[in-house]
Amino acid sequence: MEWTERQQRIVEIVKASGSITGEKIASMLNLTRATLRPDLTVLTMSGVLVARPRVGYSYREDLGPSPIMERMLQLRVCSFKSMPVTVLENASIYDATVVMFTQNVGSLMVVGPDRVLLGMVSRKDIMKASLGKMDLQQVPVGVIMTRMPNIYMTTLDEPVLSAAKKLVQHQVDSLPVVEGYVDENGNECYEVVGRFTKTNVTKLFVEIAETR
Repeated sequence: MEWTERQQRIVEIVKASGSITGEKIASMLNLTRATLRPDLTVLTMSGVLVARPRVGYSYREDLGPSPIMERMLQLRVCSFKSMPVTVLENASIYDATVVMFTQNVGSLMVVGPDRVLLGMVSRKDIMKASLGKMDLQQVPVGVIMTRMPNIYMTTLDEPVLSAAKKLVQHQVDSLPVVEGYVDENGNECYEVVGRFTKTNVTKLFVEIAETR
């Protein structure tokens, strides 16, 4: 598996230190512990690092598949996805904001009438629109969304470890879970059937750790 530049740096630090806490790693990289958490989670799940309470992280010399890694490779997104939170493309930015905060999510999937994925809108997109003095009750969310095909997605049968890596690599909070098909005009479409988030990954990691 290929690692990001930051993940490779984390591994180098842990190798050189023997064992080290997440706080010290973050300090050496001039980052916050929260920023590093997804990277440490992926490296621990994959078996490269071993996490021990009150000790910290150490490098796993035997890089054969760890028990966690073996289980993660068997698990699929379909078993851990959440319900999708969507808005229509013609919904106002104001209505999208209400949905985002009432559902307590960091991004929304923008869909067409048949739940076909058209784009994504984030809190950052909405903040930019607010600072730009747009009429939030009149401008449709489709104006500010990131459009297809510039959306990172996952599928029901993708391994959760692979989906988690996408979250970290692309620095996004969630991935639309989609089922692809070709419409009557020969266009490739993606129906939204769920979402896979950093929270899903964290809950899964805790569940695996508690059942070992």
